[in-house]
Amino acid sequence: MPKVMEDDPIKTTAEHAVDLFSQQIWCWGCDIKRPEGNWLVELGFERTTPPADRENCSSIYSLSLPQGRCVVLRGFGVFYGDPKYGSIFCPRYEFCPLYKTQSKLDRPLWSNTDLPNSSYQDYPQRTACVSLMLNLIEWIKSYEEQITDRLGIEYRQATLMKWHNGDRPLISSEEIVPAWHELGHQIATDSQFIFEKRLLR
Repeated sequence: MPKVMEDDPIKTTAEHAVDLFSQQIWCWGCDIKRPEGNWLVELGFERTTPPADRENCSSIYSLSLPQGRCVVLRGFGVFYGDPKYGSIFCPRYEFCPLYKTQSKLDRPLWSNTDLPNSSYQDYPQRTACVSLMLNLIEWIKSYEEQITDRLGIEYRQATLMKWHNGDRPLISSEEIVPAWHELGHQIATDSQFIFEKRLLR
């Protein structure tokens, strides 16, 4: 993890979060294209192919979780819903969650134009948003732990060899789970940076 600079710790933390999140989305794309078979489908994700009027969009991958929770993976971000708290969409290049009190999507998430209106104007909404972010991070961490347990660390190492082109920051396969754990700890300690909307990449 990059050293936090004393003069701007919020920016440094946010940039690292974007790097980690963008790399994770890349990894999901590789897991879909795994030569031995689509790993997301094997895990129980439902694949929804685009209709004719959205033919330029990629398929939607959604997974139902216990207690009515759900996660939807897209190349441009991730949706996470929980009836207890509502839902968030975390954009890939901002790591600034969009919050909604409704826990389900109104329509398929083909592009960012399908995102619902969002807000977190009062304290309860911000508290719910943070809870959703922490739960999403915990799910991602568990996903990567399962990758290691079932496919082996070598599989993720091979994935990241394609990601590491010399220009993009790299979080190694051994560092992914600890990095997500540390990011969750940072958000639990001081969540302000996730509400600072900025385009980092």
